[in-house]
Amino acid sequence: MLKKVIGILVIIAIIAVGFFQKEAWLDAIKAGGMFSVLFSMLLIAADVFFPIVPFALVAALNGAVFGTANGIWITLTGSMLGTILLFFLARYSFRDWARKKVQAYPAIQSYEASFNKNAFTAVLLGRLIPVIPSLIMNVICGLSQVRWHVFFFASLIGKIPNIVVVTIAGANFTSNKLLSISIYGAYILIIMLVIYKKFPHLLKVPKK
Repeated sequence: MLKKVIGILVIIAIIAVGFFQKEAWLDAIKAGGMFSVLFSMLLIAADVFFPIVPFALVAALNGAVFGTANGIWITLTGSMLGTILLFFLARYSFRDWARKKVQAYPAIQSYEASFNKNAFTAVLLGRLIPVIPSLIMNVICGLSQVRWHVFFFASLIGKIPNIVVVTIAGANFTSNKLLSISIYGAYILIIMLVIYKKFPHLLKVPKK
């Protein structure tokens, strides 16, 4: 019970601070300076729990403010901080409650089974090709038997391509908007083509 209460309080605090202070945080990031890196990491970490600000927007802003190389590691660090925190909350604070909810959805249980069977590959592909929303993947992995270090490194590697693309697009936005939009557009197109070829059932509209 205590673990669940602590978990709820942590999530509420993260979402509340992120939601009510998002404008101040964005202004602090834009201004640069000593604390802007910390603000950026915390905002991205909070975004893992709830999309306070679109992830692509913050990642692109990091690229524009800090440059490509710095923007990438700042965004990746913040994203992994939120990801691993949510993973541990799902595993140790809400496991019993979430397990009952998952049992009502056979499709989610099948995804969980694939994680348990070949954890590293399943998580890596899930990050590279976002068939499953990141929030759901974090929770499912927390409920599964996936070891935390396997989840961590597979997520770390899988997140890099998207973060690199978005950061480069943001870093070039002020100097060449067309290039920036083209880079991100090409990335989205590639992802959609992969989903169309490998997971066509996800694009079908269910019949009423």
